[in-house]
This record gives sequence, structure tokens and C-alpha cells, in this order.
Amino acid sequence: MPSSAPEPFRTAVSTLLATTVRAQARVERIRAPQRLAPWTFAVAVDILDPGHDTATGRLVVLYDPDGSEAWDGEIRLVGYAQADLAPDMAGDPLLPAVGWSWLTEALEQRGADHTAVGGTVTQTTSTRFGDVHGPSSTTQLELRGSWTATSPDLSRHLLAFVDLLCVAAGLPPEGVAVLGDR
Repeated sequence: MPSSAPEPFRTAVSTLLATTVRAQARVERIRAPQRLAPWTFAVAVDILDPGHDTATGRLVVLYDPDGSEAWDGEIRLVGYAQADLAPDMAGDPLLPAVGWSWLTEALEQRGADHTAVGGTVTQTTSTRFGDVHGPSSTTQLELRGSWTATSPDLSRHLLAFVDLLCVAAGLPPEGVAVLGDR
């Protein structure tokens, strides 16, 4: 990170990178989109747990020292999450609302103080025909959300985003063990 970066942005990035996440999550720095804000940073988050659905996401930090009226602050987080879901969830009309609640509840439970949250949830079902390899049908949920952090410490925001992806992948809450069949 350039030493010319403003202190709030440097703090935001350093707290994000210093956050320890649960073992099933892998966080990697990726190229951030340009021209969205004077300062940007991004990470990819993948949930890696055999036996569960897959979930992946990107979390982008946008920093504008002049702030933005639409953002209601200086540090905006943009999250994109995608998860494969069980086929029986495909027709559930409540799925988008439930998917959105995964984000808002994770932010609340982690104490990730924020304002101006908004976004969309899309559910898709794809059916394969002919010689296309893979399962005959898949169901996916995509969540695009953004919110403004009220502090440059982004550790709780990253933890909340990881929680969202873990829930989407069907993992139990951290520290909860699933009992096997008896």
C-alpha cells in the first residue's frame, strides 16, 4: 500500500488483513476495481469445506476522503457472494429475503456498525441438457450488497462477510459441532 494513502484507508486495509477467520475460509487479496473511489482494496473469500455446498465472494473497500452523500460516510464496503444451494431450495419464494437476512444478521451479530445498507439477491436454477458435464440441475444464490462502515476498523465486517458465506454453504455457526448419525 502506498505510504501516501490516507490514514483511515491504511487502517481499514490493515485491520482487514490482520483479521483471523475460521478455518474453512480462505481470504486472498485480489485486484480491486478502479475508478469507483480514490482508494480501493479487495479480497476474495472462499469457503472450503468438503461435504458442504460451495460459497465464494469478494469484498471491496472503497475510500473517499470527501465522503459521499449516498454512502453516508467515507468507507464503503461492497460485497458479492455466490453460493450453490440444495435443489429443494430452488422454488422457495422466501429465498431472496432469507439470503438478504444472512447479510444483515451477520453484520448485526458481529457488531459491524454500519449505515446505508442496500443490495439485491438473485436466485437462479440452471438445467443441463445433452453432453454438458455436471449435475443435471443447479441452484445458486447471488447477493450483491453494500454498506458504509462507521469506523475504519473493518475486522468485524470481514468476519460478518465470512459468516454470510458459511451460512450460504450450509456450515454450522463457528464453534458448533454437528452430531453424526447414530
